[in-house]
Amino acid sequence: MLKLTYTDMGLHLERLAQSPEELVARRAILALRMSQNLHLEPSRAAFLLPADLPELPILEAAIRREGKAIALCSVCNDYVEVSLRGMWIAPEVDAHEGIFVAVMSDRLEFLLHRLWQVSQTQVSFLL
Repeated sequence: MLKLTYTDMGLHLERLAQSPEELVARRAILALRMSQNLHLEPSRAAFLLPADLPELPILEAAIRREGKAIALCSVCNDYVEVSLRGMWIAPEVDAHEGIFVAVMSDRLEFLLHRLWQVSQTQVSFLL
C-alpha cells in the first residue's frame, strides 16, 4: 500500500506493508480515543514527478500492463502528473491535510516509491 501524507509542509510518500483496512482501523481507534472526527472518502490524489527520470518509461510500461488505479499525464516539458485512485482519510470533509492510501501491484508501488524518492533527492540537491 502507498500512503501519501499531505500537510502544510508538503507531501510525503511511503510504502507500507499493512492493508488499508488495518490503517483505517488504527486511525478510527486513534480518533475515538482523542475525541476527533474521522472522514473517509473514495477519492483521487496526484503528485508530480520530473519528466526526465530515467526509470519513467519502466513505470509507463508497468502502468499499461497492470495499472487500473493509476494514470500518468504530462503537464509540461518538465513534469508528469501521477494520479491515483484510493481512499482519503482526514479529520473533516473539506480538509486540505490528511492521508491518502492507494493499493496496487507490488511492482507499481515499488516503482512509484523509488521514483518519488529519487525526485526528492534531486530537489534537495537544487536547494
